Amino acid sequence: MPSCPSDGAAILVDKPQGITSRDVVNALQRATGIQKVGHAGTLDPMATGLLIVLVARPATRLQAAFMHHDKTYVGTMRLGERTLSHDANTEVVETVDPSALTCEQITAAWKEYVGAFWQTPPMYSAVKVGGEPLYKKARRGETVDRPPRRVHLKAVDILNWSCPNLQFRMTCSKGTYVRALARDVGGDLGVGAHLTALRRTAIGPYRLSSAWSLDALVTALTDDGVHHDA
Repeated sequence: MPSCPSDGAAILVDKPQGITSRDVVNALQRATGIQKVGHAGTLDPMATGLLIVLVARPATRLQAAFMHHDKTYVGTMRLGERTLSHDANTEVVETVDPSALTCEQITAAWKEYVGAFWQTPPMYSAVKVGGEPLYKKARRGETVDRPPRRVHLKAVDILNWSCPNLQFRMTCSKGTYVRALARDVGGDLGVGAHLTALRRTAIGPYRLSSAWSLDALVTALTDDGVHHDA
């Protein structure tokens, strides 16, 4: 059972698919009665895996330190299909046959991004331009200039290529959009691509294997009678 988090706790949670990172925070606020709850690094609704949830002070004061860690992901991208969000949350808008591509060509395209580089955030993202999140503009069909960010791809390994699906593992710096990398690699290969699955397996020294499922955590906190006004 988790210990009482009223004095502050960092809890490893395996975020399920289809909910936001904020939804996880809300669930723990309800389970503990503690309002000062945050997380250290957003996962898109489609993505699953490790989310560090910070409950009460002094844990929430360590948010920046936790977010500074590198992130490791296992993902799947589909080559030959382009979407506006660069993942499976929006419809396919362009299709190209990728069957002529070899694993060697794909690996070489990915390796071009190993190291530090400037990345343009997707329009479908929470980055604010003019005080408004980009995804709100994107839903209205708007496209605006986005300031690029300096990010760092530490390592990438190709795990499986079964046309049109490519499975990979990568470690990157904070602020890296994996679906934007899928977009760019697909563009470099001339066929386009989008992300169809993403699972975060590590944040610095913290591993998914040590994480609670959200349902089990909420049940354990409730069964323990953990509820505090804060």
